[in-house]
Amino acid sequence: MVKRFISSTLHNMNTRQSVSSGTTWETLAGYARAVRSGPHIWVSGTTATDADGNLVGAGDAAEQTRFALRKIEAALAQLGAGLNDVVRTRIYVRDLADWEAAARVHGEIFSTIRPANTLVQAQLVGDGYLVEVEADAYLAA
Repeated sequence: MVKRFISSTLHNMNTRQSVSSGTTWETLAGYARAVRSGPHIWVSGTTATDADGNLVGAGDAAEQTRFALRKIEAALAQLGAGLNDVVRTRIYVRDLADWEAAARVHGEIFSTIRPANTLVQAQLVGDGYLVEVEADAYLAA
């Protein structure tokens, strides 16, 4: 899902690490899949796009949410974290009718973790994309 490419730089007395998925969009828009600075990790908006750039779960908001959350889990793992470290998520749905499907999958995966969450309707980039998810994590000392 996420390619193993980590870059590190010194940033405010903390080591800054970035994980790249290797997509052309990252280079074009100047962003990373995830960034860690000290104990904080921010994961960029994540869609149900596989390693070959193909949409996964066409027409199925639940499957797209599940795939996006697994991509987030993989990015967190590369930075030394896991889903248990997630403190906030944001779910964006193209069609408000899909909110419950996306929320149920989020609830399955985060049932005992229970991060702060926001779910909003948004115009997503790319045809067929029904859901996009962001996550923030914190690694306690």
